[in-house]
Amino acid sequence: MTSTARMRPARPADCRLSDLVDVFSLVSVGVDPASTVVQGVSVASDDVLPGELFVAVPGARTHGAAHARAAVEAGAVAVVTDAAGRDVLGDLAGRVPVLLTDEPRAVAGLLAAHVLDHPARRLRTVGVTGTNGKTTTTYFVDAALRAAHATTAVLGTVELRIGADAIESPRTTVEAPVLQNVLALALERGATAVAMEVSSHALALHRVAGTVFDVVGFTNLQRDHLDFHGDMEGYFRDKARLFAPGQARRGVVVVDDEWGRRLAAQAQIPVESVATHVDDPAAADADWAVVTADVGLDGVGSSFTLRGPDGREHVASSPLPGLVNVSNAALAIVLAHAAGVALDVAIAAVGTAHAIPGRMERVIERAPGRPLGIVDYAHTPDALVLALGAVRPITPGRLVIVLGSDGDRDRGKRPIMGQIAARLADVVVVTDENPRSEEPSSIRAAILDGVREVRPGLTDVHEVEPRAQAVRHGVALAGEGDTVIVTGKGHEPTQEIAGVFHRYNDRDVLLAAQAEGLADAAPADAAPDRLPGRLPDPTPDGAGRASRPGDGGDE
Repeated sequence: MTSTARMRPARPADCRLSDLVDVFSLVSVGVDPASTVVQGVSVASDDVLPGELFVAVPGARTHGAAHARAAVEAGAVAVVTDAAGRDVLGDLAGRVPVLLTDEPRAVAGLLAAHVLDHPARRLRTVGVTGTNGKTTTTYFVDAALRAAHATTAVLGTVELRIGADAIESPRTTVEAPVLQNVLALALERGATAVAMEVSSHALALHRVAGTVFDVVGFTNLQRDHLDFHGDMEGYFRDKARLFAPGQARRGVVVVDDEWGRRLAAQAQIPVESVATHVDDPAAADADWAVVTADVGLDGVGSSFTLRGPDGREHVASSPLPGLVNVSNAALAIVLAHAAGVALDVAIAAVGTAHAIPGRMERVIERAPGRPLGIVDYAHTPDALVLALGAVRPITPGRLVIVLGSDGDRDRGKRPIMGQIAARLADVVVVTDENPRSEEPSSIRAAILDGVREVRPGLTDVHEVEPRAQAVRHGVALAGEGDTVIVTGKGHEPTQEIAGVFHRYNDRDVLLAAQAEGLADAAPADAAPDRLPGRLPDPTPDGAGRASRPGDGGDE
């Protein structure tokens, strides 16, 4: 697999368009749909294959109907849109069937699922949502599912993988028709179970419409993406959409924060609760609870004791360090068990799960004359606290952090991130993350404003750009016994600067910095290579354009 545009089952479906009109109460305003056969669905004009139905959705900047002509030229046999889209289509209604619905985005996944004969119904499906920990928990769940299923699929921020075949993921949760295509392809390739991340954007924009999950999980809710959701209440409402009849059959909720407790109480589907903070009063009433935890001093993993609903205690472990990964592992074990995996099998599989790209990933091992080098995706205030808290016990020397913050996203968290870094790390290197359309220096300035609240004199604080040079600088500042942790981008394979995507990966740069020995040897103007051409803005704008690779900001 090389592109989501080609992630279709090899044997295309064969569905009469008139059946879709009847099932979904679509209103025909163009060519009579009676004789038209549909073999797929797309919301992106440059993803359309001949014989597919193009769903033109309204967007923040343009209406997808503006790209309908290109979709038809690519082989689309019909267009679904709303009244506003019809006005944009012009005379296209005289060439192909045009079908109207009030919410084309909401119906896109339902149409795709129907055309592909509802692939999710023939798979064991597990969905994970929350602010922090979705990726780690999803990989832990996949490890447990693989212990019970010969072939599985995992879909999320890092990759879309079926069995051993994978491509970079364009975003945390792909568009609804792409999801249905991937599920159908997974079935075709023999998969029987799927673990996937479900972002709040995906839930608000109906990307999982057409999929009813067997089990869904909730990790936590922390400040992030308020630029999209408005406030924490809006963020919570969108996350809670996953725990509704018609979207999931049962749920598992971590009740360590107020949002988890509220979700467990309000969910309209059967829910099991998991308390993962030792000695938390919530543990007494939780169905599952972590009653002891040892994060270990080797920095490799953690062990814990999990009490089940029957009162029995089970010794378990996480292959990653820190209390946050005790929480992720506990949730994954309960999710996998709820999905049909024997409890002892789930515990063993999670405890031996492979390393997860960009999640507490040990890139440089500590050695004589050499610091420990870690890459972690922590890009929210709470995640940063947890990441630094996990690394401090395994750092006999100084803790060096390299961090930035995303452009065109929640600006309020930037000084908070600076405060946390200044309080919990010994040396702070402030740099760029994904500036996007913003001036990078203004983002760094906001982070440094927070740093100054803790360290007015900016002692052991460095501002370095570009990011590759900042990583090299952090390594140069560290010595034996120190730890360098590079946060914010994790696995991401690109960096977006002024609307242009550049090939960039923290892990690769950290390894290069180690090989070079001294950051001073690197040219000051070192910059990542530019990808061929310009990749599009991922904001859902109905433009029908391809998604960018490695968009980890979709929560």
